[in-house]
Amino acid sequence: MHYANKENYFLGYEWWLMKEAKKRNPNIKLIGLPWSFPGWLGEGENWPYVNLQNTAMYIISWIWGAKRHHNLDIDYIGIWNERAFDSQYIKVLRKTLDQSGLERVKIIASDFLWRPISLAMLKDPELMEAVHIIGAHYPGTFTAPEALKTNKILWSSEDYSTFNNEEGGGCWARILNQNYVNGYMTATIAWNLVASYYPQLPFGRDGLMTAQEPWSGHYTVQSPIWITAHTTQFAQPGWRYLKAAGHLHKGGSYVALTDGLNNLTIIIETMSHEHSKCIRPPLPFFTVSDQIANFSLNGAFKELKMLQVWYSKLGSKTGNSSVLFKQLPPVKITNGIVTLKLGIDEVYSLTTITTGQKGSHPIPPKSQPFPSSYKDDFNICNPPFSEAPNFADQTGVFECFTNTEEKGDHTFTLRQVITQRPITWSADADQTISIIGDYNWKNLVITCDVYIETPHFGSVFIAGRVNKGGGIIRSAKGIFFWIFADGTYQITKDLARSVIMKDDYANVTAGKWYTLNLNINKFSVSAAIDGVVLWTGGKFFYPQNGWAAIGTGSFEFAQFDNFHIEAEN
Repeated sequence: MHYANKENYFLGYEWWLMKEAKKRNPNIKLIGLPWSFPGWLGEGENWPYVNLQNTAMYIISWIWGAKRHHNLDIDYIGIWNERAFDSQYIKVLRKTLDQSGLERVKIIASDFLWRPISLAMLKDPELMEAVHIIGAHYPGTFTAPEALKTNKILWSSEDYSTFNNEEGGGCWARILNQNYVNGYMTATIAWNLVASYYPQLPFGRDGLMTAQEPWSGHYTVQSPIWITAHTTQFAQPGWRYLKAAGHLHKGGSYVALTDGLNNLTIIIETMSHEHSKCIRPPLPFFTVSDQIANFSLNGAFKELKMLQVWYSKLGSKTGNSSVLFKQLPPVKITNGIVTLKLGIDEVYSLTTITTGQKGSHPIPPKSQPFPSSYKDDFNICNPPFSEAPNFADQTGVFECFTNTEEKGDHTFTLRQVITQRPITWSADADQTISIIGDYNWKNLVITCDVYIETPHFGSVFIAGRVNKGGGIIRSAKGIFFWIFADGTYQITKDLARSVIMKDDYANVTAGKWYTLNLNINKFSVSAAIDGVVLWTGGKFFYPQNGWAAIGTGSFEFAQFDNFHIEAEN
């Protein structure tokens, strides 16, 4: 809902992603967690709790939209990612969910720290009743006494965020087990699923796998995918952890799960300290060594004769290759005892489930750099409000747009459509910006047709060598060429508009198309409008390399067309 009076349940990639997930496993649970909110909800404030009922209805419209338009059932809903919670809002949200026929949707709170929400729940019976799950982010495998006192389900509702090499796989293996062993957390949710963004952006390659080259189709399936399979192929939502879980005598841990129907899965990890550091929090030192472990099966499991075995061993930094999710011969059970010889940096799944398999995938295309010659006229966008290929919006929303009033060459354009600053999660820039290309570009020529829609105060820019993105985009440096609806232009060395070339007349206005050209080479920079060079300059301590970009000077409507880059490193 970019605007209060306009709902669109087809924006973004998440709908597609959820449907693809459900195709692969109908038992997957779906969770919604706002990171930011539309600006109109704040009624002039950067705060989503100004009108509690309006915010609750905004969330509920999204949940019902998922069902009506995509047949997706949202199972859980959060409050606000890693930000202060409002107890009254949580209670209003619970009541509004119930009144809207969504009693089945459970609330997770507060997706930040254990103690504040737990203490509030212990003091407020109505809040205690409203919250179904306490979720904390990056708990380091431990919970807090106050959270345990609530007797609520505990989740690590965001975790991992670690580079997806073998050390990242070790981080994931360790916390998947030890979040329960140390903290009684029965779910661990990885951020993020697939690293599909330019690798130099914050948290580059911090997904469970990597697919960051849509122009080539190249992707890589890294170790965290197969570490995930050690748990998720042999336990489904609805299975329960057994209390029989703990640490191994010489390092490592084990957990056991059952479906209550005599199926059993035991997962064992022996990750070393150096091989299992996560991005946060710091990991206290510990040691792991080779050992022999005996597991005693009791009750209904004592009659089991064998268990299926799946095995991984993560390679070392010295070059030893990994063994990932390999099926071994079943292990025999003698008098209810399972005996295993365990090495270091290993994962075992022992299970009654016989359907485990290591899926395959086609050999991906070879990795290729972003094309050094790139054009997009935005004429092929379906649906019209899609994101344009390869552009990565950092602030604002750039959508393909059909200009029904345009009868010339600009019927199909890329349009910045957000006209009010969102209720932000991070320190987003005051300007809108979308980046594209190869971060290593040094010399490049950027050409783009631009159209300012806001009279008097509107502005647009094109830029090169942009060196930052994500939550630090506000401080991005580069070479920015701006034009303004008042007829002036600027050359600045950053997004915050530190001016190199002060305002000068350029004979531009709103409501008219112009072609901007920014030529950046080793020795000089030049800026032109409609083929007329307005400015040429030398070295001004620019970044040595970076992305190309387009954007606007505020949250305003503006259009871009016939984007073209010629670049070299």
